[in-house]
Amino acid sequence: MSNSEQHPASSSGNRGRSDGLRVVAIGGGTGLSTLLHGLKRYVSHSHESHSEKFRISELCAVVTVSDDGGSSGRLRKELNMPPPGDIRNCIVALSQDETLLSRLFQHRFVKGSGLEGHSFGNLFLAALTSITGDFSEAVRLSSEILVTRGRIYPATTSNVELEAIMEDGTRVLGETKITASKSRIKELVLVPPNPEPLPETLDAIERADIITMGPGSLFTSLIPNLLVRGIVPAIVNSDAMKVYVCNLMTQPNESLGRTAADHICALNDHAQANIFDYALINRTSVSADLQAKYALEGSAQVVADFDAIEKLGVIPILGDYLEEGGVARHASARVAHDLLELHAAHESKLARTEFQER
Repeated sequence: MSNSEQHPASSSGNRGRSDGLRVVAIGGGTGLSTLLHGLKRYVSHSHESHSEKFRISELCAVVTVSDDGGSSGRLRKELNMPPPGDIRNCIVALSQDETLLSRLFQHRFVKGSGLEGHSFGNLFLAALTSITGDFSEAVRLSSEILVTRGRIYPATTSNVELEAIMEDGTRVLGETKITASKSRIKELVLVPPNPEPLPETLDAIERADIITMGPGSLFTSLIPNLLVRGIVPAIVNSDAMKVYVCNLMTQPNESLGRTAADHICALNDHAQANIFDYALINRTSVSADLQAKYALEGSAQVVADFDAIEKLGVIPILGDYLEEGGVARHASARVAHDLLELHAAHESKLARTEFQER
């Protein structure tokens, strides 16, 4: 892991605490669940021991809820509930025992009238929502059942849709249609605008030591979280170290041709603020075979334009974060390790700076 010599923008008000770090991971899709899988091994239980800089006392995920396709979309439309799919993936990723019960939550029915295409976990969340009348309470209870090592909060429990304003001036409503569109996205809005967050989400962000965003689809997994009322001010005002975990590959219809700095600019533009202190960026090249596979889909490895990133006031951190297995995935263990190493270095630098300024 290496970094430039710039100084980060934020400072932590929680330094010196010995009970572990508070981490908030914001996003959606497979990217967020992959990151959570790596971080959960550092969540301390009473019988476990981690070094102080590698001990997480509180891990929270803030998850986008704008999906309108597949099983989640069907349940959303038929039951008027937030889409459960990304939430389900996070519950499984944070579960203490990823064996039978987790496999059960991920089981997808391949036949059956009304059942085909649904995952059991989605149906389970739908049933608990019906029983409790509260989607966030259903998420909490599901997390308890799977004994998760962290809390999971939907970004909002309002029934919201994504609307994209394209560079050609057209508007596309709905995540599925946005993803399928061939036009380049200029701006994203929520319909209705400014939905309310959960108070617990804002509280977790306010108290965090580390806030991450990404990896994940730029416009359909990351930016929607920033459009929920109060979340951006909470991030900006938090003393946490703020880190963007950069995608490995571009995505057709979302980030085609966008560099790492372009991703950060899009997030800052929608937040109307400069959010990040650091960006974790993969430096490992994708194999020729996998490059060719992604090229067929119009996708390529994200270009790491370090000078442009630094001009945004963000320090790029390089690491070997690529794992290949038919697809490009983040090496969750290495990303989690480097995040915690980075926080220790961040705190040490701030401590030295404060001492020198006395």
